[in-house]
Amino acid sequence: MRITSLLAALGASGLLLLAAEAATAANRHVDIVNKTGMAIKHFYASTTGTDEWEEDILGRDVIEHGETFDINIDDGSGACRYDFKAVFENGQSLVRNNVNVCQISTFTYTR
Repeated sequence: MRITSLLAALGASGLLLLAAEAATAANRHVDIVNKTGMAIKHFYASTTGTDEWEEDILGRDVIEHGETFDINIDDGSGACRYDFKAVFENGQSLVRNNVNVCQISTFTYTR
């Protein structure tokens, strides 16, 4: 009887661990930190390997120098790897390829 209870408890804890791992893997919120000295006026994230950028995630928002902005990168594809493009107030842009949003929670732009 004790062995059965022990096995049931171990099985339940294993299921909880798997559920926690799945929830973590599904989290695609990333804090974008701007340490460039310029405002980020537009921000794009597209699945790595895609030829086109998705819509501007910031919309009317701007990430000023020194600010952090929380972005939900999840596009429903289940992908973890994205290319990021930040466009600055002076028109210059920085592209970072193959960012794994399932493994990071913060991405910092610097110059």
